[in-house]
Amino acid sequence: MARKKKEEGGGGGSPAWMATFSDLMNLLLCFFVLLFSMSTMDAQKLQQVAASFNQNFSIFSGGASAIGDGILISNGVSQLNELDDYINSTGKTAESDQMVNDLEEYEKQMAEKQLEESEQLAEKVEEAIDESQFANEIDVDFTSQYVSLTLNGALLFDSGSADIKEEAKPVLDKIGQILSRYAESTIEIEGHTDNVPIHNSRFADNNELSSFRALSVFNYFMETTFLDPAKIKHSGRGEYVPVADNSTDQGRAQNRRVEIKIYHSLSTGE
Repeated sequence: MARKKKEEGGGGGSPAWMATFSDLMNLLLCFFVLLFSMSTMDAQKLQQVAASFNQNFSIFSGGASAIGDGILISNGVSQLNELDDYINSTGKTAESDQMVNDLEEYEKQMAEKQLEESEQLAEKVEEAIDESQFANEIDVDFTSQYVSLTLNGALLFDSGSADIKEEAKPVLDKIGQILSRYAESTIEIEGHTDNVPIHNSRFADNNELSSFRALSVFNYFMETTFLDPAKIKHSGRGEYVPVADNSTDQGRAQNRRVEIKIYHSLSTGE
């Protein structure tokens, strides 16, 4: 006799999904039992364990450990960028300090070179002046930036005037020769006065007088030398940069002057 086909879903026993569901319930039960057992742990012992880890491994709340001041590493690789920033900032601080030291050393060396350059130029200028008969008419001084030639105002101009005296022109001619020979950079002509107020038909105050006196010396050099006018500055400083006490006649006479500054190639006057 032919064997009958077995009907689907027939037969005894539970369905397969019920076994899987039962296993899942057992696992959940075990999980909650485990949580309950942890919640009843001795709190004092837990604190002691945490303190021990904190002392030995610098463990903070949330499992974060300290790397440098204020930099925490926790939650895996998400904090590695902060560690990198900390390491980089430490290196950059050292590099910045080195750059500052290098800059200070460079500035120191540059100042020494500038002063040496000015001193050498001043020696050449003084030698040229000493060879002439105008050594008593021209005062030579220098800074790290320039060599200055100072002419007394009474030598160059009459009181209240900006017209160059005839007897002063040989002195300016000698200075023009010196400038043509040694001036490789900027030349600055400054007019100065004392603090006695002036007001006449031509000049309203000492500022105008000092400016026109500087301009007169500039124009004279343009007429008598081949100096490049683009390298020559002229300005009036009025009474605001005195070199002596304006309360005495001698001091006021010293303040009435024209200064010619010769900047060298290492200076910042260019």
